[in-house]
Amino acid sequence: MTEVPPGQVILDLRETNRRLSAWLEKFSANPPRPGEASSAVSSEQMTEILSELMRAGSWLRSLPKTTNTALEQELRQYRRRVEDLRDLLPHIHRALIDERARLEKERNRLASASTWAQLSRQTL
Repeated sequence: MTEVPPGQVILDLRETNRRLSAWLEKFSANPPRPGEASSAVSSEQMTEILSELMRAGSWLRSLPKTTNTALEQELRQYRRRVEDLRDLLPHIHRALIDERARLEKERNRLASASTWAQLSRQTL
């Protein structure tokens, strides 16, 4: 793998840190509450975060052999963001499980209503 200039890695990590910080702030401002699916993270948001982490992973694999203070600072900040994300994952997981249960309950309710409607038509 080719070595990327330190300046480019710093810029890339800085942008990743900015995007992760914004996402974490948004999510932390509106954490999921039990039984409230509207605050759960969307699949699009999860895809964005995963893509961001994958991009950062490729940059980290091509780190220059020598680092400088600015690069070390961005790496520390990236690590903190990933740790913050790790701390939020159980809450996200719980919110997604709650949403799944709510959707299954609604699907069962609709299936019952559909069956009732079909049986009602047959009796008319």
